[in-house]
Formats: sequence, C-alpha cells, structure tokens
Amino acid sequence: MPGNPKVLRCAIYTRKSTEHGLELEFNSLDAQREACEAYIKSQASQGWKAISQHYDDPAYSGGNLERPALKRLLREIELGRVDVVVVYKIDRLTRSLADFAKLVEAFDTKSISFVAVTQQFNTTTSMGRLTLNVLLSFAQFERELSSERVRDKIAASRRKGKWTGGTVPLGYDAKDKKLVTNKAEAETVRTIFKRYLDLKSFSKLVADLDRRGIVTKRRHTKVVKYNGGIPFTYGPLAYFLKNRIYLGEMHHGGKWFKGEQEAIVDHATFERVQQLLKAKTQGRKIKRSESGALLVGRLYDDRGNRMSPSFSSKNGVRYRFYVSSALLRGRKEAVGSVSRIAATEIESAVLTALAHHKGDKFERGAVSIDMLERIVINRDHLQITIAAGNDADDVATKIKVARSTETRGTSVLLEGNDGSEAKRNEGLIQTIVRAHVWVQCLQDGTYDSIEQLAEANRLHPKVIRQNLRLAFLSPSVTFSILEGRHSARSSLARIPKLLPLPWTQHRSLLS
Repeated sequence: MPGNPKVLRCAIYTRKSTEHGLELEFNSLDAQREACEAYIKSQASQGWKAISQHYDDPAYSGGNLERPALKRLLREIELGRVDVVVVYKIDRLTRSLADFAKLVEAFDTKSISFVAVTQQFNTTTSMGRLTLNVLLSFAQFERELSSERVRDKIAASRRKGKWTGGTVPLGYDAKDKKLVTNKAEAETVRTIFKRYLDLKSFSKLVADLDRRGIVTKRRHTKVVKYNGGIPFTYGPLAYFLKNRIYLGEMHHGGKWFKGEQEAIVDHATFERVQQLLKAKTQGRKIKRSESGALLVGRLYDDRGNRMSPSFSSKNGVRYRFYVSSALLRGRKEAVGSVSRIAATEIESAVLTALAHHKGDKFERGAVSIDMLERIVINRDHLQITIAAGNDADDVATKIKVARSTETRGTSVLLEGNDGSEAKRNEGLIQTIVRAHVWVQCLQDGTYDSIEQLAEANRLHPKVIRQNLRLAFLSPSVTFSILEGRHSARSSLARIPKLLPLPWTQHRSLLS
C-alpha cells in the first residue's frame, strides 16, 4: 500500500564490562536486548524492524573501540545493511567522547539513526547531539574516576605487598588472590639460578635448560600464545634472573616492597647472580648506528633470521661480524646454515656484486647500498635483491653470488665466468670498506667529528684521516682491488697519503 512506511532495519548492540554474571541463564546482555526489542516493537508503525543478528560484546570495556561485535556492526553499516542502531544506554556503545565523535561521523556518512531506549533523543538535530555530548561527558568522567580509584587501590595493595593480579611467575600459583609457592616449580627456579652461577653464560645455560626440559611457566588461557611452556631465550631469561619477586618482594612504581609471598631464592644467591649479570653486560653496549655495519637491517640467514652486527676485540683490535639473531637468542637449532660471518667478507662481496651487476650506473653513483633490499646468506651462495628504481619499467633484481666454503671467499656468478677467482688483498679491501663506512657515519651525523669517530673506534685521529682517503679512490681502481685483478701490485703502501684529485691519475696506482 502507498501509505506503508519504509522498513528501517534496526541493529541492537549490547555490552557488559565484566564477566561477572555472564554464566546466568538471563544475564545483563539478555536484559539489554529485551528492552531494545520492546522499544523497536513500539516503533513498528514507523517501519522499525529488529535484525536477527546479535551484536554482543561480553566482558569488554567501553573505553575504546577494540570490540569484535562493534567492529562487525560497523562493517554492516559500511555495507549499507543497517538503518538504525539501538542501545539500552549510551554508555553501552562507548564511554569516550573522542570515540563517540568517530562513531557519529561514521553514522552520519551512512545516514544512520542512533537511539538509546532509556535516554530518548534524536542524533539528527543539534539539541540531540548536545544531549549526547553532555551524557557522554559524565560517562567518561565516571569511567576515569573509577580508573583512578582502581589505580589507587592497586597502589596501596602493592605497597603492602599484596598480589593484585597479572601474569603469575614461574614458581608460584595464584590462589584466593594471593601468590602461593608451587613446590615443584620453586625447585626449578632455584635450579636456574644455581646453574647460571655454575655456567656463567647465557648460551650454556639455555642449552643446559633445554637438555633438562625446563621451559617457561605453563598456563591455561584463551589466547594460545600466552599459554607458556616454551623454551627459554636470552631476553626472558635475563628478566627472570633479575626478578626480585623471588626474594619475596612486590613491585610497584619502580620500587620494591616486602611481599606476602614466600621467598624462593635466598639473598646471597640472588646478589651473586646480579653481580655476574652486571659484569657480563659491562662494555658490551654499543649503539646500532655506531656499529659501522654497512648491511644492517638487510642481511638474513637462509632460515629468515636477521643477521645482527656484533664485534669482538683482541689485542686492542676490533673485529666486526654479523651474527644470526636466532643464535643471539640462544636458539641454535633455529639458525641457518651460516650462523656468523665476518663483516669485511660479506660487505666486500656485496660491493663487488653491485659493481659486476651495473658497472656503468655504479660508476656514476646511481647504485648504492640504500638500493639493497635484502641479502640472504646460504652455505654456498648469497642471494642479493636490489630494489626497483624510480622508472616505471624498473623491477627488483636478484643476483646470485657464489661462496667458497673452503676459503670463505666470494665470487660473482656471471655469464662467461669460469669460476676462477684471482687472489685478493683482503687487508686492503677491509680498509677500503671501513673507510666508506666511516665516511657514511660522518655524513649522516652518527659522529660529529673525526676525533669523535676515532674515540669510538679506539684509534688515533691521524689513523682515521689516513684511512679515509681510500673512500675517495676512483671507482675503477676500487673495483679492480675488490675483484682482485691487481692485488699483486696493489697495497696500502702504494697508495699516497695525498691522493691526486683527477681520477685519471689514480690508474697509475695499479701500474
């Protein structure tokens, strides 16, 4: 009939902040939905009809929009399947003014009406929006006030040494809102502390714990990744050994207080462990940007582990390496076929590969380290991916580079290459690579001066200045040295301290 109103599809949204009472046959969500359905029936003459789909968010806070049912509702609105959103009270939808503004904007875009059955208003009018904002202001104030009360209560309880919830550590169980000692796990905790004092090494300790079958605490949660029961790695193990909760203390606000739980580790053992941890970490801290690693962030082993820069010092000389992150975490079984590689070896191999691949562009400076997308180290070869250029026709390029497992050297596989490789001056190559890294560090502001660079590398500024000249060798001379074509005649001593400015005069260095 012409007089029949247009059907308005009404979606009912319900929410409850806690799990309390959800187990009841008729809970708060059911009560909210029943009230909304009754209101929709009262508007039947206006064409209102309830959608059968339920949008219920049990045990979700109204302080944010990270709720599954609400996200499903917003998707349905975006698809044009909803005309009216009905809630019991406005704070069931949100308690945040900022989030409410986002929702109103989404509703307006699709001409969606919004109704709270116990607080009747119309969102299409300015007075209705004012009413909503006033109500939401009080709802947000109530939520923030409740949060402050909870925080104050937790702080007071923690200062008294009471357990207020959270992740239960290995060695304890949570019973009646208290931490009680789990005898079997407590013995495991004492074993870990004792074995670290015996072995004095994280890598040895991780291997020892794996042999003993010792893993993190097993829990039963809805989210599988939080169930625990996995082997220890370096990070969690360091946190475990520093946790003063095993001394019977409780943490809050950066301070430790006497706790109600029983201590598992005695003070003497705990302090010896802390002293050993402190001794192991001294002198090892180095910023990634100061490591001089040319390929940082681009190098991986053949099992997908990032190769991180590292170094060792002997007789005052620093030797740089790239080490598999799996090895650094103590997971030797997850390491690829190459767990560690000398930085000079891999960096010179990559530079040589770039030179072979696009010699003419590299000569003009068009190809640089920044164009490298990914380098994967296999046992017998490297897989280098060069990012596409700015031209529309450019695509990412892959280069395969052979690695000699006997000499630990590298050669680029090119068409017509018989696989023979000239003997290269590795010491000179290492110095050239290091010079380029130092220049890059000075250019990007990692170091403000040569003196600062020299101090970081524990070298005299004069040595730094003399080595920096190698970064300004002509490309043709640099490539010849990298490829080993003139290694017999090229040496550091043959390169003058004051290089001639014209590159054409550098060719005499190879004659």
